[in-house]
Amino acid sequence: MDSKNKISLLLVFLVYAVLNPSEAKAYLDPGTGSMIVQTLIALFGSCGYAMFLFREKIKKFFDNFRKNGRHD
Repeated sequence: MDSKNKISLLLVFLVYAVLNPSEAKAYLDPGTGSMIVQTLIALFGSCGYAMFLFREKIKKFFDNFRKNGRHD
């Protein structure tokens, strides 16, 4: 099975899973919301720190992108 068929099969499965949900019978305790918020804060903070560390490379990339005339 080639990769195009695998991707198509995965897409069909995901669409089926989303459109045909079963009953969850799950409980979310009050701490779950704060854990999700903490995770999002950590994600945005770590992405910001990574951009801070690599800001020169990011600037150079966009400067080269602009100089080559590939912008709108």
